[in-house]
Amino acid sequence: MSNPPVINPARFVPLYGVGYADNAGELSAVSTSSPLPVSVTQPSSLPLPVEGAASATAVVGPFAPALGVPVVVNLSGSWGGTVQVKRSTDGGTTFASLTAAGKAWANFTGNACEAVWEENNPDAALYLDIQVSWGTVDYRMGH
Repeated sequence: MSNPPVINPARFVPLYGVGYADNAGELSAVSTSSPLPVSVTQPSSLPLPVEGAASATAVVGPFAPALGVPVVVNLSGSWGGTVQVKRSTDGGTTFASLTAAGKAWANFTGNACEAVWEENNPDAALYLDIQVSWGTVDYRMGH
C-alpha cells in the first residue's frame, strides 16, 4: 500500500496551547489578556566598568559584576599578546581562569567584543590578565 500524497498547504493545522497554573492552581491558557507570569529584572544600578589602555603586562580590576547580568569584554587597538579574564573570590589574592565545559574560556589574542561571564557569587570579582608583547590594547570590561 502506498502512502497518501503530500499536499501543500495541508488541509489542517496542528493546534498547540501553552498554559500555566494560576493562583488557584487551575490551568490558565496563555493569551494577550492572560500572559505568562514572568518578568525580567535588572539591578537598579550597574557597577562602573573597568577600562583603560595597556602597552605592557598588567592585571587590571577588580570588576565586581552585578549578579545575573552578562559581563562583556571589549578589546581594540593595534597590539599583540594575550588578554585573559580571571576570577577571584578572595579579593584578588588568588585567581582562577574561566572555563566552559573544562576548556579555557575568555582568552583573547586579538580584538574582540564578547559576553564572557555571568556571575552568581556575590563574593566574586573579575580581572583582566594582560600580556602585551607589542602595541597598545584598549580594554573595557563591564555590563
